[in-house]
Amino acid sequence: MTITPQARSFDKAAASYAQNRPSYPPAVLDAVEELAGRPLGGARVADIGAGTGLATALLRTRGAHVVAVEPGPAMASRLRLGLPAVPLVLGDGNSLPLASGSFDVLTYAQAWHWTDPRSSVPEALRVLRPGGALALWWNDSDATVPWIAEQDARLGRLFGGDDGDDGVPDPTARFRGLPPELDFATRRLSWARSVPLGTHLANLATYSDFLMLGKKATDAFLDAERDLLTGIFPDGTVEERHVVSLAVARR
Repeated sequence: MTITPQARSFDKAAASYAQNRPSYPPAVLDAVEELAGRPLGGARVADIGAGTGLATALLRTRGAHVVAVEPGPAMASRLRLGLPAVPLVLGDGNSLPLASGSFDVLTYAQAWHWTDPRSSVPEALRVLRPGGALALWWNDSDATVPWIAEQDARLGRLFGGDDGDDGVPDPTARFRGLPPELDFATRRLSWARSVPLGTHLANLATYSDFLMLGKKATDAFLDAERDLLTGIFPDGTVEERHVVSLAVARR
């Protein structure tokens, strides 16, 4: 299966993605270990759709033996720059460039929705060892926070009611698309970060929909957001709240 232009769009924003995207709280990996029934320390883990290595770095810190798989050359180059010791291969979840039965855990951090489950499910099962685990997670803004709900609504209007991979208003929606042939256990984990307003806006600009929209329209939207959010956060520090939707299935 060919990777879509929208999925490929991240390559043009690799540097900003690495600098401004939120990572994930350690509690996500705690939950992965619980649901997988094994520690990540010492495990062979393939991080699929690794991007610039946000999840890869956390897995390595946890003690996992990580291989990163990323389809975008520019994103992969950024990962290599930040994590030079991590083995890295170009590829995607629909056709994994990995040996059969060779990994204990496969992780897809903010990446599973870019795959075709008709291909990615059998590929994941092929690569996992017996008893291995498939871990999928997404990081979404917490739409129970009023200012975030209002921003989500503006994003929805801009993108015709669908703000794509990054702005799902209801994080439980992530679980509705899970492959029914696998028995997933799920968790939702709330967390927060405080960032400069510029970082918040730069993160928005790395959303695939903005990357496809074009600079002029993107800049116009972000300028308006800057004015609105300055009124909410006059000190220039945005208090972001996020919800991670995690799903883990054992082979």
